[in-house]
Amino acid sequence: MSIELVEVVRSGFRECVHRGSAVIVDSGGEIVVAVGEVHTPLYPRSANKPLQAVAALRHGFEPIGPQELAISGASHSGQAEHIDLVAGILERHGLRADQLQCPSDLPTNPLARAELIAAGELPNPIYMTCSGKHASMLATCVVNDWPLASYMEPTHPLQLAIVQTLVDLSGEEVDELGIDGCGLPIVPLALTNLARAFGRLPSAAPGSPERAVADAFRAHPFLVSGSGANDERLMSAVPGLFSKTGYDGVYAGALPDGSAFALKIDDGHERALLPLAAALLGRMGVDWTEDLAALAAAPVIGGSTRVGTTRAIPGIF
Repeated sequence: MSIELVEVVRSGFRECVHRGSAVIVDSGGEIVVAVGEVHTPLYPRSANKPLQAVAALRHGFEPIGPQELAISGASHSGQAEHIDLVAGILERHGLRADQLQCPSDLPTNPLARAELIAAGELPNPIYMTCSGKHASMLATCVVNDWPLASYMEPTHPLQLAIVQTLVDLSGEEVDELGIDGCGLPIVPLALTNLARAFGRLPSAAPGSPERAVADAFRAHPFLVSGSGANDERLMSAVPGLFSKTGYDGVYAGALPDGSAFALKIDDGHERALLPLAAALLGRMGVDWTEDLAALAAAPVIGGSTRVGTTRAIPGIF
């Protein structure tokens, strides 16, 4: 059963509360802290992306540098740097943007979106936040001579390979897949096993697919998310941290020694993610820097003045 984890305090009054579940595992995958429901499978949504990127590397995808690898596991905001990298993956493998089967969209970054609208651009799959993942999946199909048009089907060799990789990394047996927002199959994982999977990436041997993904994320947090987005802010505030958000209230991250956290906010509200993640990292022994403290106590604004705080409930961990 989920519990109260994050509160919003305005003018000294507890205005609302976010319920959820969270877990911390040590470098061996053993549970250190568990609150709420951490053993029931849920959809990690885009928090699965770095694990899917590991699968692509294991099956022959060869990105040119860590930037391409970062965009392959990104929930990018459609800024120019993001789109250029996605286009580069496609072009290098003889692919076109219209072969991406993610929905057509415009960038989520407000400035990038406004610039495209002003230029008369229409929604396109390449601008969709998941296009980097789709591009790397198509590239993996090209490398293996797998069918392109059906790459989203659960029975496609690519998707079978992804499932096997996630089972290997998480230790969780998978019965039924869901469908993610971009239309791809999604593997359900319990928070405990999601944290264990994340912990295996930064602690893996240098040169391995797992370590390569973690290193790319940590080196290029802007590419993983975008200007001012959660992963850019959290990984920039905590050197060595590898993290990834998932839509509808999921967040997971791991430190270099393989200790890791995973959380789920029941109502899916994004404002609860950074304060709770910061509190979990503090419990994991991360230095309480000014940058991390700022994420742990997000401002509540009244007019143009700070009048309160969004924070993890004191003493919850």
